[in-house]
Amino acid sequence: MNPGIDDWAGKRVWVIGASTGIGEATAHLLVDGGALVAFSARSLDKLLATTASAPRALALPLDVTDPASVAAVCQRLVAQWGGIDLVLVVAGGYNEMRADSFDLAAAHGLIDLNLRGVFNCLAPVLPVLLRQGSGGIGIVSSVAGYSGLPKALVYGPTKAALINLAESLYLDLHPRGIAVYQICPGFVDTPLTRNNDFRMPSLMTAQEAAEQLVAGIERGHFHIHFPRRFTNGLRLARLLPYRLYFWLIRKVTGL
Repeated sequence: MNPGIDDWAGKRVWVIGASTGIGEATAHLLVDGGALVAFSARSLDKLLATTASAPRALALPLDVTDPASVAAVCQRLVAQWGGIDLVLVVAGGYNEMRADSFDLAAAHGLIDLNLRGVFNCLAPVLPVLLRQGSGGIGIVSSVAGYSGLPKALVYGPTKAALINLAESLYLDLHPRGIAVYQICPGFVDTPLTRNNDFRMPSLMTAQEAAEQLVAGIERGHFHIHFPRRFTNGLRLARLLPYRLYFWLIRKVTGL
């Protein structure tokens, strides 16, 4: 559904959310493949630490909830590189929340980070890609966006919105020669998941997740999801009648 990538050498890649977890592991994997990679996240100290041993890497701090800071970094990259071949929006957060612990301030914060933050990235990036008539954008959502899950009262809806967003972007951008990647990881061992107090089936390392993510982009996939033995199960469960779906989720999660 997208053009494949055989060689990362010289590719100009911007990874937003590259200081920890999947973003950091993916950025380093692309550096190892020969790409020019800009690492972006809020913490300059973390970025400098993770890029210290990475050739062809730039540490460019920003806050995705601040559109001006995202636009400034995008402008700098275009001026320095002359264009961008791939933007990966990985930045996001997670707040465990159920109906009996609903927190409006926390909900707004998560929406600002997970959803509005992506739109803040699209605003400066889309004109660049459209002018080029080439390149691509990948948005990291989650399998929590496939359907409603316990403890994901706000997180899940933000990720569901990103799935819908990626689908809409594909319809608009694919005819213009621009690739779009909808990326839906399962459970990955990151700082966001280590506080979970429930069983996480098919838990992956960040490195394993990064390898799957990059492999999907190289193959030109639109929907990149992993680990498939888990993600395909959730996709099939979504097709069940609600009575069966709710029973299955309660049985599997114990929640």
